[in-house]
Amino acid sequence: MSGPLKGIRIVEMVGLGPCPFAAMMLADMGAEVIRIDRKPAGGTTPYPMQGTKFDVMARGRRSLALDLKQPEARELALHLVAQADALIEGFRPGVMERLGLGPDVCLQRNPRLVYGRVTGWGQDGPLAKTAGHDLNYIAMSGMLHEIGRGDAPPVPPLNLVGDFGGGGMMLAFGVVCALLEARGSGEGQVIDAAMVEGSALLGAMIYGYKAFGAWSGERGSAMLAGGAHFYNTYACADGKFVSVGAIEPQFYALLLKLCDIHDAAFYSQMDREQWPVLKTKIAAIFATKPRQAWCELMEGTDVCFAPVLDMNEALEHVHNRRRGTFIEVDGVMQPGPAPRFSRTVPEVSGPPASPGQDNEAILRDWDVPGEMIERLREKGVI
Repeated sequence: MSGPLKGIRIVEMVGLGPCPFAAMMLADMGAEVIRIDRKPAGGTTPYPMQGTKFDVMARGRRSLALDLKQPEARELALHLVAQADALIEGFRPGVMERLGLGPDVCLQRNPRLVYGRVTGWGQDGPLAKTAGHDLNYIAMSGMLHEIGRGDAPPVPPLNLVGDFGGGGMMLAFGVVCALLEARGSGEGQVIDAAMVEGSALLGAMIYGYKAFGAWSGERGSAMLAGGAHFYNTYACADGKFVSVGAIEPQFYALLLKLCDIHDAAFYSQMDREQWPVLKTKIAAIFATKPRQAWCELMEGTDVCFAPVLDMNEALEHVHNRRRGTFIEVDGVMQPGPAPRFSRTVPEVSGPPASPGQDNEAILRDWDVPGEMIERLREKGVI
């Protein structure tokens, strides 16, 4: 195991979405992250990928499966907590408390513990205990309203903004911040990462534009929201798409040159009243050639250009291949660890583990006596 977080021990209470994403990030950076899974039971699941090698966000961690309804399982979890630097969980407020593993209990066992929590609405407030998903949280942040075309409803941006950007990344950032603080103070603390707040924070620049009077709030009209002809996506003759982001004057001038545009209407780049007409005109130009022809003309220049790749194409693009953007783990192609480090190079330590796959190895490594392991197995705790 390598990476800048080597030597850090983290307990992950297995859930969905942002918490496993944060755990993946921390494990990619070298932390030893132990997943506490629910003890497998019969029945179907709406998430059949879990427990397989295709559950990419579960990579790089070992799994301990516990029946947390049993008091011995709670004590075992607290035994791990006592040795951990951090615990992370993504359940609704009150769930961990009902399990007997809330912050007060865990911090009493380990005063240096960083206790990371991620939810949609936060640990308190009028909506705290209500259900929701990524789409709801970014809707409440004000950001969903801005995503999409003006003549259509807001477009769900996958679950990248709420679950992963506003949730998982914020939790991982909070954990690392609190771990750094604990080195000096010797005290742990609780992190309350709310996806609605993380999503709002991702929109900090947009809220700045709004306060300055440079963001109308009319969806699809702003420069960065698809309103401008020089910052947009366009269909090509073969039905594939390209992206253009020629904001700066020198980049815009190069765009006009390479597109062989001599129409004087294009010379007033920032005349917003002309943008709808200019979008129509430049769309007609891009529609005259297949995407590859535009790539040969513009890719690698300062137009600020890139083809809109599907996921298969992204895996094969020469830049991504040379950088090693994607890696193969147990036959599954997936994004590699990010960001890069010059000395403590991160790596994925292994494929996802099935629930309970590493029970005995984890318990031995975390100093649980052999006779106790046998007793826990006999009682069905593990």
